Amino acid sequence: MTVLVVGSIALDSVETPHARAERVLGGSAVFFSGAATLLSNVQVVGVVGQDYPMAELDFLRERGADLSGVEQADGSSFFWAGRYGDDFNTRETLDTRLGVFADFKPRIPEQFRDAKFVFLGNIAPELQSDVLQQVRAPSVVVCDTMNYWIEGSGEALLHLLERVDILMVNDSEAKLLAGDPNLVRASRWIREQGPSIVVIKKGEHGAALFAEDWSFFAPGYPLDAIVDPTGAGDAFAGGFLGYLAETINPTRADYRRAMIYGSVTGSFAVESFSIDRFKEITTDDVLERVAEFKEMTAFEHEFDTVGSTND
Repeated sequence: MTVLVVGSIALDSVETPHARAERVLGGSAVFFSGAATLLSNVQVVGVVGQDYPMAELDFLRERGADLSGVEQADGSSFFWAGRYGDDFNTRETLDTRLGVFADFKPRIPEQFRDAKFVFLGNIAPELQSDVLQQVRAPSVVVCDTMNYWIEGSGEALLHLLERVDILMVNDSEAKLLAGDPNLVRASRWIREQGPSIVVIKKGEHGAALFAEDWSFFAPGYPLDAIVDPTGAGDAFAGGFLGYLAETINPTRADYRRAMIYGSVTGSFAVESFSIDRFKEITTDDVLERVAEFKEMTAFEHEFDTVGSTND
């Protein structure tokens, strides 16, 4: 099955306590595709300027990504520059230049409109809604958003949520959207607005999935070192939805496994600047790390021996 992703395609300059990278590939659609193409076919819709190094996306094409929905317009590409603090949990934006992204109006090619799995990257809710107007009958719609849209386009976002199956946000965004500091209550409020599932990303601490009568927590994969956390959330989404798209009719067990696949691809994302790590790894590398996750989290429990003592 094929996944349609609509989102930003950017150039990033990133500074960390240990190194820096200048004008490297970035954007939600790029990180998502870098992860998702390891598991499924991907169709990409976005816009870039004349300065964008499209040849650097050839590895996505080689893994089956269809980039015919990427428009190259006159002007400069979306550019973001940021600096991370010593613990990588704080980030300062140094520069943002929208370029051609300021006038981005997603046009879904005819051959993409039958997509059953759709990822709405972090763009304006009005544009996300417009995408859903162009897609005929999606089975699973996953949406990402951020504080900027929650605070500035709240009404449009709430209308969008009525048509979304899964909302992916971090914990602060979930609390802001629901107006509640408790994540369990916040996720319940969000689900009452439309999505049947809420996935709350918690960075190095993993992610939590909340549904109507069940929940699931996926821990973060333990790493020796983090190089660059930019795009980890979109890479998580790519692994999550890339796996789901291969299940056709996802079950509860499939969603649990998708959370692990998301944590795995998110962990690969932070091991290099930009999407460089995704150029190196294969599907086998993902499967190997999934197996490690299973070994790290599996345990046996004899319920009838609880409270017993040895004679």
